[in-house]
Amino acid sequence: MPFEEIILGVDTHKDVHVAAVISTVGALLGTRDFPATVAGYRALLTWARTFGTVLRAGVEGTASYGAALNRMLNREDVTVIEVNRPDRVDRRRRGKTDATDAEAAARAVLSGRATAIAKAGDGPVEMARMFKLAKSSAVKSRTQAINQLKAVLVGADPALREQLSGLSTPLLVRACAALEVTDPTTDTSQAARHTLRLLAERITLLTKEIDDLDTRLTAVLATHAPDLLARNGVGPDTGATLLMAAGDNPDRLRSEAAFAALCGVSPVEASSGKTQRRRLNRGGNRQANPALHRITLARLRWDLTTRAYVERRVRDGKTRREAIRCLKRYIARELYSLLTTPASRPPSSALTAA
Repeated sequence: MPFEEIILGVDTHKDVHVAAVISTVGALLGTRDFPATVAGYRALLTWARTFGTVLRAGVEGTASYGAALNRMLNREDVTVIEVNRPDRVDRRRRGKTDATDAEAAARAVLSGRATAIAKAGDGPVEMARMFKLAKSSAVKSRTQAINQLKAVLVGADPALREQLSGLSTPLLVRACAALEVTDPTTDTSQAARHTLRLLAERITLLTKEIDDLDTRLTAVLATHAPDLLARNGVGPDTGATLLMAAGDNPDRLRSEAAFAALCGVSPVEASSGKTQRRRLNRGGNRQANPALHRITLARLRWDLTTRAYVERRVRDGKTRREAIRCLKRYIARELYSLLTTPASRPPSSALTAA
């Protein structure tokens, strides 16, 4: 006789995951903790299946401590639902343990409060995410090193400062890297030269690292979503950010409206009484939202059709800022089909729906 369906809930931590199993009528069947290892993940699923058939699992932290468990459950045909931490009011009333958090995760799936399917994190989008993570760190470190180099130069010997004045940043870095140093411990001038050379060498190394990551990021996008890069205003960074928002399993997005809400470009109802209005959506993925904004600004600068659209909206009574918000919504609609079906499609314009 086949087992009945049960709901699995998992509260994830660095070293230990705590699991809870409930029935489809809400009865708690058991809780148990498992080590966050390959063997522990297998043991967790095997234990849960002793109570019934596991088709759905609510997991906290699917992009951090629960990422590896999420991938394993997906391979076992278990639908993983992303669960936020329990409500604080309920937590203060009932207390907090890892077991109650795991049970709350399972009940959130059962009640329908948690419906967002977790990102798979096992394909080219995950590769792009890691490359972009490393690139962002390298860019931040390079900017810091450039600022430090210029700060050291401000207080350096006047002769050296005059020698390096008027140079652009790339030429300045190249010149500092070629500085001759005798003994940096003899006087402040030699110490400044030594410091400038070290910072310049660091900047050069970070630049090579950024260029390499750019090449790899572009290669991933060109293979996975070539039509996305071909669209006006979309570059490797913005394209990767939007792909990361959709995930390796973009079928989890129900519609283009859901993608727009995910990016925070869909207006939110704020009506009350006789006042009927919508307000700016400040939620959603706060990396995807500025990515769409950068694409919009690029099109406003170079695309005549986009400029004409904004001018028409302004003539209709909207402010320029409101017109740009409308434009971001239409661009999200245009790019949605490319993100969910990366295969080649004929070009379409977001403005046709305007």
